[in-house]
Amino acid sequence: MALPILYSYRRCPYAMRARMALSYAGISVETREISLKEKPAHLLRVSAKGTVPVLVLPDGKVIDQSLDIMYWALQQHDVDGWLNADPEVAGLLIAENDGVFKQSLDRYKYAIRFPEHPVEHYRAQGEVFLSKLEQRLQQDSFLLGNTISLADIAIFPFIRQFAAVDSSWFEYTNYIKLQSWLQHLVKSALFERIMVKYPVYTA
Repeated sequence: MALPILYSYRRCPYAMRARMALSYAGISVETREISLKEKPAHLLRVSAKGTVPVLVLPDGKVIDQSLDIMYWALQQHDVDGWLNADPEVAGLLIAENDGVFKQSLDRYKYAIRFPEHPVEHYRAQGEVFLSKLEQRLQQDSFLLGNTISLADIAIFPFIRQFAAVDSSWFEYTNYIKLQSWLQHLVKSALFERIMVKYPVYTA
């Protein structure tokens, strides 16, 4: 039986969260690592937006939004109840991550492209979200309680990327709970599994 095809880019946070959900759900896929400079013709045929992740199911159905891939995977198998947390709260947190925070992250990471303000300005914008997460983690081990949820996995790759822009700075901040949460996920077996390197798909 043919496997679903997942077009991915190893370092893309959207692709990371999709891969984590698929791996957690035990769904085997044919992972096709793309080159951003030479995207496969099949990828562009099935998804005109040309960005990853894109999941092509054996019946031809295409899912080309990372959150939709996550929901699809969890609907197949969700043994630890990632979808059990309050869906409204999860949705609001993820929307803020994918919206305002992602914009701040991009400007912080590529501050040279946005000379209107110094890098510290963009970092401070991102810290609004970091502070909100730190506050949540003062009460519980994860963002929506004491068990991991969809929100943790959907947001984690972006916080990892923000922390990596200036790891020394992040290490000495007061985001103690957030640091622990991040390290727990970075060192998890699930994250290690999905960060395996694949050769670039060129067909």
